[in-house]
Amino acid sequence: MRKNIFLFAAALTLLPTSFSRAENCTIEWTSPASLLAPDVASTAASEIRAAISPDGNTLLWGSPDRKGGPGGWDIWMAIRLRGDWTNPEPVSFNTAAKEFDPVFSPDGKAVYFFSDRVGGVGGDDIYRVNFDAKTASFGAVENLGAEINSIANEWAPTLSSNGKQLLFASNGHGGKGGYDLFVAKRKGNGWKKISPLAGEVNTDQDEFDATWIAAGKALVFSRSNDIVAEKPINLMLACESKKSYVEPQVLGTEINVADGWNFGPADDLSELHTLLFTSHHQDAKRGGLDLYRITYRLNSQK
Repeated sequence: MRKNIFLFAAALTLLPTSFSRAENCTIEWTSPASLLAPDVASTAASEIRAAISPDGNTLLWGSPDRKGGPGGWDIWMAIRLRGDWTNPEPVSFNTAAKEFDPVFSPDGKAVYFFSDRVGGVGGDDIYRVNFDAKTASFGAVENLGAEINSIANEWAPTLSSNGKQLLFASNGHGGKGGYDLFVAKRKGNGWKKISPLAGEVNTDQDEFDATWIAAGKALVFSRSNDIVAEKPINLMLACESKKSYVEPQVLGTEINVADGWNFGPADDLSELHTLLFTSHHQDAKRGGLDLYRITYRLNSQK
């Protein structure tokens, strides 16, 4: 799927109106979805999985077809100055290979991403790079190693709000389907042995691109029958119960476009109760895939 993502052109009929309710929580949208940084980040190219730094001054995202980067699949950065986003530039750690799926650590001092650059463990590996918010500059890139990376692919890293857990998708660590979600716990400067995400999220379908919201009380993730065959993708919600994520529900038309690609969820670290995601809503689209933001209220039943 990700190798041909920029070729996607979806039918833009809407899903039936729905709401997300489970035994353990409900989610209420408190604003309509709107384009994120229109004509700066969301453009005629395809933009995927945004990340905003905790101070709200740095915006990162991936694009497979935006001109000007060294590798085609590149990560881009815009800086907020006097309330406006600057003209974006490719980040300094891009290579001729793929760099994608950026996310900031909760303290804003590092960025995690995946790449298939030379020297990795497998196909797409997860990497980490230090970030200096004062100078908007990056340090040396570090592969997370065989504790995380398999001989296959790892995508979409994200960290828990306390930075002690790493959530990511993989098709190389076993599991129930092609891609499943896995969690690793921090151990010193590294990570303990990983385990599948506990609960009812992983299935014989593909689960990937996930983010914790509301300090881990719920999980927003992507599901497709077959992403390799470029089948439609829906964003889903699962609620936390006894350290597991249960009762996955398809999110409604506020988020998902029917038979389309709706994925790349990310928690906005600079603004509480704000979800970032990738889709192609007809009333706001700029290109094949765009970046959106929406605010929410999670009502926990616990």
